[in-house]
Amino acid sequence: MSLRILAATTGRILRQLRHDRRTIAMLMAVPTLLLTLLYFMFADQPTPPGQPSTFDRIALVMLGVFPFVIMFLVTSIAMLRERTSGTLERLLTTPLGKLDLLFGYGLAFGLAAAVQASVAAGVAYWLFDLGTAGNGGLVVLIAVVNAVLGVALGLLCSAFAQTEFQAVQFMPVVVIPQILLCGLFVDRDQMAGWLGAVSDVLPLSYAVEALQQVGAHTEPTGTMWRDLVVVAAAVVVALILAAATLRRRTG
Repeated sequence: MSLRILAATTGRILRQLRHDRRTIAMLMAVPTLLLTLLYFMFADQPTPPGQPSTFDRIALVMLGVFPFVIMFLVTSIAMLRERTSGTLERLLTTPLGKLDLLFGYGLAFGLAAAVQASVAAGVAYWLFDLGTAGNGGLVVLIAVVNAVLGVALGLLCSAFAQTEFQAVQFMPVVVIPQILLCGLFVDRDQMAGWLGAVSDVLPLSYAVEALQQVGAHTEPTGTMWRDLVVVAAAVVVALILAAATLRRRTG
């Protein structure tokens, strides 16, 4: 990779994103609207003494899950459009390499995710009084890394799709199983043995565990940092695999 080309690629993607108002609205408004929905769903739920409220427990995890899902959708479709429009074909005739392009996507959407996560966390903490033992800045950090994971997996899956509809079809294959097995609905140590084994290899499980660590501990824990490293490593692996499988055109 070339740092100069990588920076230029990141800038190009950010400029494209800036002119796509619908995507910007989706990135910034949807997580906040969904958090609002969660708040009113659980506002009247009783809370056992000494336990976090249902909203606090679920909203904390969703601050990481929402960016993951949204970025997966946005980037898988965006990369598919690059291929179908012929833009990718033209770009790869220049000194731009596949890793420059894919890591450029990761950086550009990572910056967008930082804004997205900050807005959503600000609404959760200041408007809906989300309570966590740890620092909210760590929640934002984990959410951003998780969003970049969504970007990386979206780029990887886009290589196997020929239409936008096919790109969306990867959601129930790649995203939904991770949400079901991440520990949000059932604690991972209470799952059947084979489900626990599957959960252990899914990166979203570690992102959720990291968020739960922030929710339960006033100081960053070793488990939280380990989980964050695992998710970051999954991002790098997914981007490298995406570069290896990236095709210039569909069909």
